[in-house]
Amino acid sequence: MAQKTYHVTRDIVLRQATLSDWPAVASVLAANRLPLDGAREHLPAYLVAARDGEVVGCAGAEIYDALVLVRSVAVAPGLQGQGIGKMLVSGLLQQARRRRVAALYLLTNTAPEYFARFGFRREPIEQAPDALKASAEFQGACPSSAVFMSRPLGERSDVPALDRI
Repeated sequence: MAQKTYHVTRDIVLRQATLSDWPAVASVLAANRLPLDGAREHLPAYLVAARDGEVVGCAGAEIYDALVLVRSVAVAPGLQGQGIGKMLVSGLLQQARRRRVAALYLLTNTAPEYFARFGFRREPIEQAPDALKASAEFQGACPSSAVFMSRPLGERSDVPALDRI
């Protein structure tokens, strides 16, 4: 099956990650001081942003039935602030809608305001679904000070198309 790609700008392409992307993804995560624990195991559900074939950003999804744990949203240093992260998060939201996901969740130490722009809301961590609690993120990859956020996906199309971001 051909790999699906999205041309979101003249020079940035979003696509599903492959196992051969792991060294580049790990490098972007490390450069942003994000945890690697559990990331490689979920790499097939990651989106990567590539420029001229080089991975310059990533956004991960851990899929638990009708729930998704968003993780590892990162852009290479020097390329931040150019909308690449927005493309990646919007891409994850579109994929979740196509998969008929009920809700997305995440833990963040540094970017709750950023994710709030995509409709994520702070929630008490005690309200995290049990399905997520076994993930590496909940088992210590993220510090206990991390903010827990949720983003339900309603019936209406509330996710912008990639060509409108």
